[in-house]
Amino acid sequence: MLLFDNLTKIYAGGKVAVDGLNLEVQSGDVFGFIGHNGAGKTTAIKCAVGLTNVTSGDVFVDGVSISKNPIACKKLFAYVPDNPDVYEYLTGIQYLNFLADVYKVGKEDREKAIYSLTDKFEITDALGNVISAYSHGMKQKLVLTGAIFRRPRLLILDEPFVGLDPQSIVALKEIMKELCNNGTAVFFSTHVLDVAEKLCNKVAIIKQGKLVACGKTDELTEGKSLEETFMEVVKNV
Repeated sequence: MLLFDNLTKIYAGGKVAVDGLNLEVQSGDVFGFIGHNGAGKTTAIKCAVGLTNVTSGDVFVDGVSISKNPIACKKLFAYVPDNPDVYEYLTGIQYLNFLADVYKVGKEDREKAIYSLTDKFEITDALGNVISAYSHGMKQKLVLTGAIFRRPRLLILDEPFVGLDPQSIVALKEIMKELCNNGTAVFFSTHVLDVAEKLCNKVAIIKQGKLVACGKTDELTEGKSLEETFMEVVKNV
């Protein structure tokens, strides 16, 4: 569903942010992407969703190139960035209806899906308020709702648990599992290794732009915690 094909991103000045990344996420995967700050996670994700041009290589979503067919590619996935930037002059429900209009989701389908999610994230009562009055955590829940309610085939999340309260973290984990059980692929970066260990069937570790470990979570950890495995891998590479 998501394929990084020898992806390389070099910024002006010669900074290599991502170096020959080869990685595949399949339908039904909950795939964790982990690494230190500055390891290249966010850059790789921005390349995958078309926010940053690649230097070489490519990223494919269900066989569609983000470089050659960006519009067709973007119809196949939903993306939540690490900072929930939204149209703050809209109300929450106006923002969600705008997204539903863009993706041509019918009125009946959108209402059922939207309110099911906002109830789980406990923001339904705030949907009539302008987004500028939302806290960071409420904006994060709104953006997550906007990405998930249309049931994309691929969900790409950059640090999705940051800013969420414990109850919403539990709700998001349950939603991610449900999506994957229905064939959606979920690819997300995180620093919360205990969550990744319990939630992900596969993980990848990136260091200084290079993939240094990848595989099924239980096979990669070999009976150790993901935190222990991560520290050993990044120390020895």
